[in-house]
Amino acid sequence: MATPLLPSDDELIPKLLANDETSYAQVVAAYHGLMVQLARAIVGEAIADEVAQETWVAVLRALPKFERRSSLKTWILRIVSNTAKSRIRHESRTISLDESLEESPIVDPARFKPNAHWVSPPAMWHADTPDALLASTELHSCINNALHTLPPLQCATITLRDMQGLSMEAICKILEVSESNGRVLLHRARSRIQMAIEEHEKQ
Repeated sequence: MATPLLPSDDELIPKLLANDETSYAQVVAAYHGLMVQLARAIVGEAIADEVAQETWVAVLRALPKFERRSSLKTWILRIVSNTAKSRIRHESRTISLDESLEESPIVDPARFKPNAHWVSPPAMWHADTPDALLASTELHSCINNALHTLPPLQCATITLRDMQGLSMEAICKILEVSESNGRVLLHRARSRIQMAIEEHEKQ
């Protein structure tokens, strides 16, 4: 589904500060789905909606202090990320957000360019027959299952980059990681997804 078009931040933010309900509804329509998706990547399905709702409350409270160092969208998503991380720290001591960036890569680094893109991308599947449709559905399920096994920051990074098309600069601001660490997270996530796809194709 396409994201609803919004006015520019210069036009939108003063209206939000003036409690314009139409502008608020526009922002919710444009960003809520992405907020839930990011929250789900970090905290899982069960409380993703709750995290998104908490974020809206935090956005409304913090908006008068918004310094415009990033776009409104990036700022809102950073609040989602911080809210989700906070919930993990308080509710699940067994989940760690601190991922070691020194471990050996899961997939041969030669399969990736320095910018973390594939040297030779996995082939696209075309569902032209019932069997192919079934295979595509099974592959989709395989990828979703693999996403759910990723550490929170890896899952969030690949969700924002490969599913939402955000720039690495924006993603690093949202997740509050360095650019080098952001690229490591993306590389690790893509490696794990590719490994899951390869295991699926062997079956």
